[in-house]
Amino acid sequence: MSVRHFLTLLDLNSDELRALIERAIELKTQFKAGLAEQKFQGYTLVMIFDKSSTRTRLSFEVAMTHFGGRAIFLSPGSTQLGRGEALEDTARVMSRMVEVVVIRTSSHSMVEKFAEHSQVPVVNGLTDRFHPCQLLADIQTYTELRGDIRGRKVAWVGDGNNVCNSWINAALRFDFSLCVATPRGYHPEQETLRNAGNRIAVFEDPMDAVRNADIVVTDTWASMGQEEEKEKRVKAFENYRVDQKLMRHANSDAVFMHCLPAYRGFEVTTEVIDGPQSVVWDQAENRLHAQKALLEYLLRA
Repeated sequence: MSVRHFLTLLDLNSDELRALIERAIELKTQFKAGLAEQKFQGYTLVMIFDKSSTRTRLSFEVAMTHFGGRAIFLSPGSTQLGRGEALEDTARVMSRMVEVVVIRTSSHSMVEKFAEHSQVPVVNGLTDRFHPCQLLADIQTYTELRGDIRGRKVAWVGDGNNVCNSWINAALRFDFSLCVATPRGYHPEQETLRNAGNRIAVFEDPMDAVRNADIVVTDTWASMGQEEEKEKRVKAFENYRVDQKLMRHANSDAVFMHCLPAYRGFEVTTEVIDGPQSVVWDQAENRLHAQKALLEYLLRA
């Protein structure tokens, strides 16, 4: 059987993704009940991160611990990658020693190339183009709280970044509509928009996107690697802050999501992120359970 990778949500079909979400909820229930299956004893996950991380690193390490395996963290500077070893060679060697690789890096093409030469599953822990693991947790969170996301409306407010691109892919796979509100010049990438077809609408006015939404999502205005653009971005996104006034245009039972880290007073107000509609802490917790389901799927595929 060929190796399965998880570089974007589109690497799995709709049925596979829905089954994965159901399994994540089941694994969470088992965890809360104190049950654990150490099914991957002797297995090793290696993480290659050249971007800082809290939730991604912690959730994958804990996931492997719960399964009885172990996780090794590597920064590029601590490997021969930092001295110019060919990426293909690193992939060939590592995949002969471990069972799964998680990569968090600036370049999506780097993850694609690594996967091309790997004998074991490769997981995208975040790249400049996509953050699919975050979306697994987000869909799990909505499913637990409100039921099936099929046919719902999601509003994205802010930068058309890697998380936004993964929400676009999610709309395609989970069959919901996505309205994106972002300033001119900060739209999501055109290739991803084209693939999603009529499930996506792009606006410049946040109120147009949020009206009658079931979920309102945002992210930091300046992602990692964009710190030098922060002042410019703060000006560009000034009218894209998610506050209580904007949330009132969504449905009364709408939830607010943010992948974290959050900067209160910028992309979201304190009243919203710490308010009753916010589910950001459930999202963060579900990174663990969604990724456990993902690892189980990839290692058993």
